[in-house]
Amino acid sequence: MGAWGRVFTGLAVAGLTAVLILAGLTLLYSYNKEPLPLADQCIAQVQDLSVPLDVEQTHNATIVVGVATRRGLVPRASTIALATVYQESGIRNLDYGDRDSLGLFQQRPSQGWGSETQVRDPYYASGKFYDALLKVDGWDSGNVNDVAQAVQRSGHPNGYARHVENARRLASALTGETPASFTCLVKDPPTANPEGLATFLTKTLPTSATVARDGNVVTVTTRTNRDAWSAAHIAVGNTAYYGAATVRVGGRTWTPNPTTTGSWTGDPTNETRVTITYPAPPQPTPSR
Repeated sequence: MGAWGRVFTGLAVAGLTAVLILAGLTLLYSYNKEPLPLADQCIAQVQDLSVPLDVEQTHNATIVVGVATRRGLVPRASTIALATVYQESGIRNLDYGDRDSLGLFQQRPSQGWGSETQVRDPYYASGKFYDALLKVDGWDSGNVNDVAQAVQRSGHPNGYARHVENARRLASALTGETPASFTCLVKDPPTANPEGLATFLTKTLPTSATVARDGNVVTVTTRTNRDAWSAAHIAVGNTAYYGAATVRVGGRTWTPNPTTTGSWTGDPTNETRVTITYPAPPQPTPSR
């Protein structure tokens, strides 16, 4: 083989190796239900563990947790639900599944969970899960895997266990138990949509929360500091859906950044008000 032949062979081998490495990494991250390192993502940082989600997973997780807090359920309910959707769908609203299973929780219309359209509605599906959860004796103190299995009756009865630690951290962040613990990186967010965010928060937060919009500013007033942090983290988590905004809870502020997930800055205060501020829309250039 000539020199050029060896060069081309080397390039082909290197290219094939790169493809195999990428495929392997993709499978690994898919198995762990995590986004690829350079993808848009959100991170819950609670105690010693960082839990990454892609923006679709985050949007769905905020609804799962929001339905629980709206019903006045303790954070443990969110932990159990999140461990369940991690295992069942990778926190994705699937339009397929085993037999007639569909949606986040892979609920089966033939088993009485609802119509195909209903079980693919994250709000409806989450509500039905919590309805069933509350009927499980000891759900609020039992083993998370076992409680989830009692609801789901999965063919993989121990599958929820490996997601429990991630679910606990994610629930702690999104319920507001751990303040200033949720951040996101969205490199190219959509056009600011404060009206859309206000509508989403109104539908997702506890009925005790008041959501108001004044131009490009959305304000959430809650009963507790924990609820305020839940609202703030849910707002941050939906940057990819409603655009990038600065989020403030008392003396702490999160500012979107297209190159990093950023961090919360400032001093903590026992605040029950969240201020979400979008950039002012550009003014039209006056005609001459």
